[in-house]
Amino acid sequence: MKIIDVMSDTVEFVAAEASVKDAAELMGELDVGGLPVGTPENIEGMLTDRDILFRVVAAGLDPASVRVGAVTSRPAITGRDVDTLQTAMDLMMANHIRRLPIRNDHGRVTGVVTLADLARKLLVDSELLQSALSGLTESEDQS
Repeated sequence: MKIIDVMSDTVEFVAAEASVKDAAELMGELDVGGLPVGTPENIEGMLTDRDILFRVVAAGLDPASVRVGAVTSRPAITGRDVDTLQTAMDLMMANHIRRLPIRNDHGRVTGVVTLADLARKLLVDSELLQSALSGLTESEDQS
C-alpha cells in the first residue's frame, strides 16, 4: 500500500515569520500536533507541539514575540506519495518524527502522514487478517 492511500490531503502551512502564538492557535483550530513551515513548493521544516513546548514555553519565552522560523525543526524530512507505508515508517523511525509531509512527483507537498495514520491502517489490516484467519480456522473445525 502507498502513502497516498492513508495520508491526510488537507495541509495548512505556517509562515516562518508568523508568531509561535499564532501558529499554536492555528494548530488548536485544526486539531493537529504540527504544521509544515513554508509553502507547498518550498517547505522549510515542521513546527510541532513539542517544538513549542520545549523551545518556547519551557525556555520561558513569549510565544507572541518568538517567530516560528526560530524554533522550527529542520531540515524538512519528507516522503513521496508513491512510497510504501513501510518506507514512511522507516523514515519516521530513523528521524524520530511523528509527522511526515508528503510530496508529489513535482516536489509539491500535498499531504501529511502521521504515526496515528499508519497505526490505524495497520490495526485495521491486522483486524481483517485476524478475522480472516479466525474464519479459516472455524471452517476447518467444522470439516
